[in-house]
Amino acid sequence: MSVETPATWPRVQGTIHEDGTGEVTISGSVHPVSTDSLDDARTAIVGLVAETARKLGRDVRATMTDPDGQWPLVIHGDGTVEPDATAEAKPRTVPDVADEPPAAPVEPVTEAAEAPAEEAEPEPAHGWVRAADGSAPATSAPFPTRRERRQSFLTQQQSEEPATQGWRGLMTHLGLRLSPSEAERAERADVQAVSQHWPGPRTIAIVNGKGGAGKTPTTVLLSAVFARFGGAGVLAWDNNQTRGTLGWRTDQGPHEATLLELLPQVDRLLSTGAQSADLAHYVHHQPRDRFDVLRSKPMELASAQRIDASDVDAIHQVAAKYYRLIFIDSGNDESDPMWRRMIDHTDQLVVATTTRDDHAEAGALLLEALADRDERAAALAEQAIVVVTQADPKAHSADVQRVAAGYKDLARDAITIPFDPAMVDGILRYGSLRPATQRAWLAAGAAVARGL
Repeated sequence: MSVETPATWPRVQGTIHEDGTGEVTISGSVHPVSTDSLDDARTAIVGLVAETARKLGRDVRATMTDPDGQWPLVIHGDGTVEPDATAEAKPRTVPDVADEPPAAPVEPVTEAAEAPAEEAEPEPAHGWVRAADGSAPATSAPFPTRRERRQSFLTQQQSEEPATQGWRGLMTHLGLRLSPSEAERAERADVQAVSQHWPGPRTIAIVNGKGGAGKTPTTVLLSAVFARFGGAGVLAWDNNQTRGTLGWRTDQGPHEATLLELLPQVDRLLSTGAQSADLAHYVHHQPRDRFDVLRSKPMELASAQRIDASDVDAIHQVAAKYYRLIFIDSGNDESDPMWRRMIDHTDQLVVATTTRDDHAEAGALLLEALADRDERAAALAEQAIVVVTQADPKAHSADVQRVAAGYKDLARDAITIPFDPAMVDGILRYGSLRPATQRAWLAAGAAVARGL
């Protein structure tokens, strides 16, 4: 790019690249440009030259080079751009080849050349000059402000932390800074997903119409993932009329309170004088996994602890006031008003299933029923996450993948969890799981987070 302009005009030359970077030289002064696209770079350069034209009180001729060629332009003070008729555009029609001798110029003979002059259209200057109707050049995009053209001094490129896992992590400990592997990057992305805080509370319901399908372990371990990585404010709620076992699979606090003790206190807990610490009388904190549990009373018959839809509303009001995330472990009766009201409060649906065919079929039927219920329930079903746990140690990974594949057209995503002895009986704790199982639950949590 070495086109000379008359001495009475400032010499302006610009170059931009495919990635939106480049520079413009105005009377020997170089102005670097760094944007996200070719169009943004063109706008920025035109703005700089137009400002010069305004200061001079006259138009400015410039030669601009981009990946499509070299374009002589006339830039006005108002940002309007026209082709410079006094110089020839040099479009790039073939890629540059190193060390290739220049070919002898050949005058092309085309039908366009033989056509009458009035029918020939001028070569457009591509992204620099655009015609609104094919005959007159259009005005460029609105002239950017000085603040829009200036790159902030506060803009900094984030530096990736070195590897901490595998042999790369070992090298880091030895003083060699190595970038993380793709697997470690994926894990960091999942941690980032479950660590964020959303504006306003979110409710996640874990469902399946069959007992033993893994709803309670899914509730506990998803709650643990979000609380461990994202901090406090996570509640696991046993919304079950018939002997919900969430309380049996989690640590008990220094009392035996359940949602039956909380319900009479709803008005007080919703009052302006209530404090978050007051909830400690009714929920059971999990010291290791950092979330709270609101238990049902599995020792009572359903008739002795009947909960109706209005009670679900009241409990959810309290939970939404004091917690940012509410995980609801549900019962098996999809016709129960308690179950149906839970769905009305749900933001993200999670279907828990094992590799057993009856568990998988029950989950699929549930999604199909929700899809036919109403528009909101249909949206929940379409965006549902399926968690397939290998509860049977004799099952094979192929069985898990078969069930996950069967949900491909029914849900947004299906995450598989390998068999782990720590999930079979007793109290569930995230830290007791094998590393591969922890990683799988983290991936499940990230899938849930993407729907919030």
